[in-house]
Amino acid sequence: MVAMDRALVVGLGNPGRKYAGNRHNVGFQCVERLASAHGLLFDKAHRRAKAALGAICEQPVVLVRPQTYMNESGQAVAPLVRFYQVPLDRLLVVVDDLDLPLGVLRMRPEGGTGGHKGMASLIQSLGGQQGFARLRVGIGRPPGSMDPAAFVLQDFSSDERLVMDEALERAVEAIERWLTQGIDAAMNCCNARAE
Repeated sequence: MVAMDRALVVGLGNPGRKYAGNRHNVGFQCVERLASAHGLLFDKAHRRAKAALGAICEQPVVLVRPQTYMNESGQAVAPLVRFYQVPLDRLLVVVDDLDLPLGVLRMRPEGGTGGHKGMASLIQSLGGQQGFARLRVGIGRPPGSMDPAAFVLQDFSSDERLVMDEALERAVEAIERWLTQGIDAAMNCCNARAE
């Protein structure tokens, strides 16, 4: 196991109980599952975020759930990157992706917004820097001519929830691998399974 700087793992989503099961909240769902698996609690309140501090696989980590709405995620995350002095290569953002089939995972070391407004806010708040990892979790496309904005705010059906629960377990494994072995090992693990 390689000793590394503290990592910041951010799950993007909307705060509030009414959004908890939404497709747009798979980032929150993922970091909550990761915290639960390692006995961490979101008990540290920041101005615009809740955080869980501790260690995962012996690696120091801060898990973050922004308490802004999705499209303002950068206002919550960028100050925490500075506060915890996290280098961008130790930042991982978990985000939903309409362009991936339900339950498919994709990890990348960097990239653009992918049309995701939460990612756009984050990149803008980091001064345009894009050199941080992202784990995209596929939520599928809306049926027919349904508005994507309405689709992402829907909860998963019971059948979809089964697929998503399994995907979130794989996402937790991918994050653990990213923490302990780095981005290449994590990408090899989760991207290969999705092909």
